[in-house]
Amino acid sequence: MDNQRYTASELMAIMTAKEFRDWEVAFVGIGIPLVAGITAKRFHAPNLNIVYESGCIGPQKYRVDFNVGDSSAADGALCLTSEWRVFSDMQCGYYDVGVLGAAQVDKFGNLNTTAIFGDRDYCLPLVRLPGSGGGNDIGSNIGRVVVMLRLEPLRFVEKVDYITTPGFLDGTPEARKRAGLPGSGPVAVVTDKALFRFDSSTREMYLDTIYPGVDAGEVKSMVGWEIKIAAELKVAPEPEDRELAAVRAADPANLIMGGAAARKSLASLDEYIDLTIRNSGRF
Repeated sequence: MDNQRYTASELMAIMTAKEFRDWEVAFVGIGIPLVAGITAKRFHAPNLNIVYESGCIGPQKYRVDFNVGDSSAADGALCLTSEWRVFSDMQCGYYDVGVLGAAQVDKFGNLNTTAIFGDRDYCLPLVRLPGSGGGNDIGSNIGRVVVMLRLEPLRFVEKVDYITTPGFLDGTPEARKRAGLPGSGPVAVVTDKALFRFDSSTREMYLDTIYPGVDAGEVKSMVGWEIKIAAELKVAPEPEDRELAAVRAADPANLIMGGAAARKSLASLDEYIDLTIRNSGRF
């Protein structure tokens, strides 16, 4: 996808935003998932309640924070509680949807954020990753899970090296139920080139939607198994100007959507604060 009007990250945020529904409670982290939640609140889900793992519930704001513990997250929040409480509420089934990233995802939606083995093993892997954090809790307990990651052959593998967060496990009927997992599992995988969903019978991932300018063959070549394609393959619409405006207003300094290069371009924290203040009301 080569588009001068918007970036791949912006389109990922907009596509993820469409997975949220009005009046839902959404467990999201800092970064593109939060930009997606803010964008959803701007349009089709104004009553979406966002929850941070730090204990902030329902912040009424339209800009991203530095981290989940940022004091600005409390702006107009419905409730400020503890990390223990929000994860306990998750186990009780109070949250509808969560967004997760991963280093690897497999055909049944299992996620790996623990280690890339290569030709080694768990004890001495090729790459040691950050681990679960709250990922396993979200994937195990929450109502629906939306996965976000770049479409690359090393990320889309037939079988993950390690299941950090359960998807549909081995894909057999009621595999999650047998494992004692109350959540319904992943419903979508949002990438920079396409959107994938899961077959309700086989639990296997399939290609549901390609983005403008992307070919289905290109997508298939980046998946590590023979991925199935929807009988009626969709093409995502071009983002609307108002959607792009909402995404950019949520991250006025472009720290999230611009990636590492954008972060390096800011000389200081003072510059970030000044830029954020000057752009916060432009939407």
